[in-house]
Amino acid sequence: MSVCMRRLITNTRGFLWSDMETRALLDIWGEADVQSALDGNFRNSHVYRDVAARLGELGFERTPEQCRIRIKGLKRQYYQAREGFKKNGHARKICRYYDEMDRILCARPAPASSGEPALPETAGMILLHPEPPCREDLPGDRREREEEEEMEDEEEASGGGPESSQDNFTEDSGEGSSCYTEHPIKVEDGTSFAIPLPPNEGYKHINAKTNPLQNPQLKKSKKRHCNVTLDKMMERFLQQSVDAEEKFYKYEEQRLQIEDKRREAEHTRELQMLQMLAQMLNGISSASQLAAPSRASPPHRANIRPYTEPVHFNSTTSTFPSPIVLERSFSLRPTRPAKDMENIFQLVRNVIPPLAPKKHKGQDGKIGIIGGCQEYTGAPYFAAISALKVGADLSHVFCTKDAATVIKSYSPELIVHPVLDQPNAVLEIEKWLPRLHTIVVGPGLGRADSILENAKSVIEKAKSKGIPIVIDADGLWLVAQEPTIIQGYQRAVLTPNFMEFSRLYEAMLTEPVDSSDHHGSVLRLSQAMGNITIVQKGERDLISDGEKVLVCSHEGSNRRCGGQGDLLAGSLGVLVHWAFLAGPEKINGQNPFLVAAFGACSLTRQCNHQAFQKHGRSMTTGDMITEVGTAFNKLFET
Repeated sequence: MSVCMRRLITNTRGFLWSDMETRALLDIWGEADVQSALDGNFRNSHVYRDVAARLGELGFERTPEQCRIRIKGLKRQYYQAREGFKKNGHARKICRYYDEMDRILCARPAPASSGEPALPETAGMILLHPEPPCREDLPGDRREREEEEEMEDEEEASGGGPESSQDNFTEDSGEGSSCYTEHPIKVEDGTSFAIPLPPNEGYKHINAKTNPLQNPQLKKSKKRHCNVTLDKMMERFLQQSVDAEEKFYKYEEQRLQIEDKRREAEHTRELQMLQMLAQMLNGISSASQLAAPSRASPPHRANIRPYTEPVHFNSTTSTFPSPIVLERSFSLRPTRPAKDMENIFQLVRNVIPPLAPKKHKGQDGKIGIIGGCQEYTGAPYFAAISALKVGADLSHVFCTKDAATVIKSYSPELIVHPVLDQPNAVLEIEKWLPRLHTIVVGPGLGRADSILENAKSVIEKAKSKGIPIVIDADGLWLVAQEPTIIQGYQRAVLTPNFMEFSRLYEAMLTEPVDSSDHHGSVLRLSQAMGNITIVQKGERDLISDGEKVLVCSHEGSNRRCGGQGDLLAGSLGVLVHWAFLAGPEKINGQNPFLVAAFGACSLTRQCNHQAFQKHGRSMTTGDMITEVGTAFNKLFET
């Protein structure tokens, strides 16, 4: 760092002076010994060092240079106010401390016994400031100090020091001089003379001989003096800013309206084109049906096993057929026949039970959540409350004793049973199984051996009673350790993410997942597990029952906060019960677990999309749960 830059930083540190600090400085500077020292044989730097030390004793930390600059600025303001500044009539406003400065300077001791003599008026020369006296009338030592001060001022002015800002603006009064002020002419014996310049310029020496009689008067400054105060100028500026901001928002609103109209027009045109395309495809389909009526039912349907039929799987002898992949399709027509196999989304709507006044509590679903331990209390809550939000009437949580109180505090709408870690846990839960339509095993279950053993026994009891089972989270870890727990039970749905799917795949097929064939991988795992329904969660949700693969690519978001899988598991538990209860007529003879899984995946993605639109990166699963109602209505009831 250069010397000039270091000096600039030192001088400008602590630039603003408070009113209390300034008055304390004036009290110290006005003391008789300080004034005598300034007129004596002391250098100004020594005097202001003492002033800064006294100011520091009062609690104000200032450097000697800052004290000298502040006093110099106050003296200049005082002299300007004393001259009157008659052009704009704000003389006394320039110097807030006029009375203090007047008291100190009037009482200042004279440098000589005869006092400070008045300056003689030289013919042809106008002296703008009668006080302080010219340097020629001062004693030699004081004249040298004045010269040294002026040389330092010139160096600071030429180096861009902070004194110009300090002199032109008074931070205490909030006002500054609106133009350059006049300065006393420095008269010297020699060939050089000084002309007045603005304060930022200092004195400019020109080596030329002059005759003061030829310039009897100084030229008037061409600067125009503004009579508008700083407050009025700020008021005008603020008003202009407000007007400009209002115009900006007005134009922006108009632009957005035009953009919305343009988008609506484009959307309308797209809908018209899609309608025309749908009519053309319907015509082609009708013609093909008339030409080949014998193909009313696909030939491969005869080879499809019912979802309740047990499957005997041998990984060494079985061959896997090529997967049937059904992508989700969107139709412009409001309704489509339920027998249309490709529109799985319409099948989901068909299984949703209507709300009727004759129904009783529990008829639309009683869901049991097996999970919840001391470490994980949020997961079972998310699953249970999601089931209620989707439309279940009752939601039970079977958790450990440590987690029960916490889960109860989340919501009074949940029925919490603190039995999962008890010695008689299986007997207690078995009493409730006949009352439950679906159980969800895994959210917040943990991996303690005793709890996993109880969960394993509960799964066996539920299988014996034919209750649909949804397995997620730590329940999938239990299945990976012992696949025979659920293998072949086709009323089960597994919902693994990428890591859980890889663990299950390696446990069942003893080989790593083929990353280039996602559809085939999920199909093979479902067949290896006995044709139970697998929902592989990911960028696109892949759903397979060993016969076909459904792909749910409904728009969601890139946010991957914890708990979204619990929302899927809870909503899936309700939809499984509804699809199983609806019967084969409403689902066109399809696997009800496929239909329920597709609906749960679409609902979870829609909740994710709506919550992300509102909260962005800060979205959490709690925000998604608040969107379940509106997302459900948008997807299934509009």
